Amino acid sequence: MFTTRIRRTAVAVAAAAILPVSLAACSSESGDKAAEAPSSAASQQSPEKSEGADKAQVPNEPFGPACASVPKDGAGSFDGMAKDPVATAASNNPELSTLVTAVKKAGLVDTLNNAENITVFAPTNDAFAKIPKADLDKLLADKEELTKVLTYHVVGQKLTPKQLEDGSFETLEKSKLTTMGSGTDYTVNDNSKVVCGNVPTANATVYIVDTVLMPKAG
Repeated sequence: MFTTRIRRTAVAVAAAAILPVSLAACSSESGDKAAEAPSSAASQQSPEKSEGADKAQVPNEPFGPACASVPKDGAGSFDGMAKDPVATAASNNPELSTLVTAVKKAGLVDTLNNAENITVFAPTNDAFAKIPKADLDKLLADKEELTKVLTYHVVGQKLTPKQLEDGSFETLEKSKLTTMGSGTDYTVNDNSKVVCGNVPTANATVYIVDTVLMPKAG
């Protein structure tokens, strides 16, 4: 009888010793699985982040250093310009006042405002200032030549930044201009840089450039 009690006590002690070890093992195994889970989740998310980074390389909103000077609200803001046809939208941007004057002198306000789905390469005031004053005054006084120059800045379709990477497009003036670049860095005809691009208006996409584009003589 006494021996039986000793055996039962020994079994109970052994079970008590084994139970914490078993629980610790289970806890360790669960911990290992939990530790592995974030690593697995991270590996699954990596391709998505990579894909997002690739898409971000091609801008779908206005881009470029000169975009910083565009008002945050009002008629001259991006939201305001998006509601107006292109000639009207340009008139609300102080950096395009010389262009607007030229468009008015050429009688092209209605032509541009009534056109559908066009792209306008819009020279800044500084772009016009690169032209010697005597030459600029002469151009502004010659309606036929002025019309030729201004319509050379207009393409009869809306162009995305992707299309500008290596493009050649016929203008309303009937001769072609070329574009090249990538990301947020584009040039037109090799010498005119896009300083604020992909700006939407009610009927056009605008790329503001730092040099006036001149069609080839002939």
